[in-house]
Amino acid sequence: MPTLCRPAVAVPEHIISLKETLDLARALHTRHEQLPLVLRLIKNTQVAQRHIVQPIDITLRHPGFEARNLVYVREARARVPAVVEQALIHAELTADRIDAIIYVSCTGFTMPSPIAWMINALGFRSDTRQLPIAQLGCAAGGAAINRAHDFCLAYPGANVLIVACEFCSLCYQPTDLSVGNLLSNGLFGDAVAAAVVRGQGGSGLRLIGNGSRLVLGTEDWISYAVKATGFHFCLDRRVPGTMEQLAPELRAVAGEFGWDAADLDFYIIHAGGPRILDDLSHFLGVDPAMFRYSRATLTEYGNIASAVVLDALRRLFEAGAVHDGAQGIVAGFGPGITAEIALGTWATHPAPSITDALNLAMKEAMT
Repeated sequence: MPTLCRPAVAVPEHIISLKETLDLARALHTRHEQLPLVLRLIKNTQVAQRHIVQPIDITLRHPGFEARNLVYVREARARVPAVVEQALIHAELTADRIDAIIYVSCTGFTMPSPIAWMINALGFRSDTRQLPIAQLGCAAGGAAINRAHDFCLAYPGANVLIVACEFCSLCYQPTDLSVGNLLSNGLFGDAVAAAVVRGQGGSGLRLIGNGSRLVLGTEDWISYAVKATGFHFCLDRRVPGTMEQLAPELRAVAGEFGWDAADLDFYIIHAGGPRILDDLSHFLGVDPAMFRYSRATLTEYGNIASAVVLDALRRLFEAGAVHDGAQGIVAGFGPGITAEIALGTWATHPAPSITDALNLAMKEAMT
């Protein structure tokens, strides 16, 4: 059974606090007629600090879309290798044992995808399958887990590396004064995360099943307007309300496997904002404390897009408070509006490989 191993996560060294964010908003948008609303919305995010790949004075400049994308490539190549190496160590594998790489990002673009560079530079085999995901936004972390699960079911014994590289600060648009964009300036942070799904062996989240759901008629609620200056984030104010529609979908996916989504042992939920977590806990009927790992990611790093679920999962691993056999759910939300949902049981010891299981069966048959 495929197992999602302990993720590795790294955040950049440059930090901006909530106070600094609010001070900048006041200084840069003194005459904005909705400034009080923007300040209140940023405060309500409960994001205490965020990490960004460049100092704030450089981040606030806009050298053009091309220059921004070159920064993305430079920073990705500088920061991804160490995170990948740590994820492989957690999974007790080497690069040559990886059969597929899923790379997710919505904050920079290259063709070929960064996977081609990783194969050339980081010791992966030339026949490693490539699956880049660029347009699922924050839902892509959950989608990556699910596609890795699917791959391991299709190719038993295969190992899949997931990499989420999000530099949201490179999407800062100084001339976009919409409330949604100004809110995003105080919500999103930068991070790189990686994790391995092992087809055999490994300890962590033993993947049981997955599902994908789309809330119809909401495809414009979270989107990018692609302009000469790059990606302009568009956020409809109705987005938080979608949890009332998505909670039944989480129940439905869990129900397909005989589980009750309101009565699980752990929850790894995309932390798009505190309202999303509050509403989901309400509509699922789950104690808000069950979302503590997602809330910690939001408070300490901000919304780090597709990397959120991997960081929240990292925190669950580090807490060491989950017992063998515990049932849990991972859910990523993003444009569409899309929900990518995974179910799994906790395993602190590696599952026996197919070879080991066959040898044990033969030994038992002979005795």
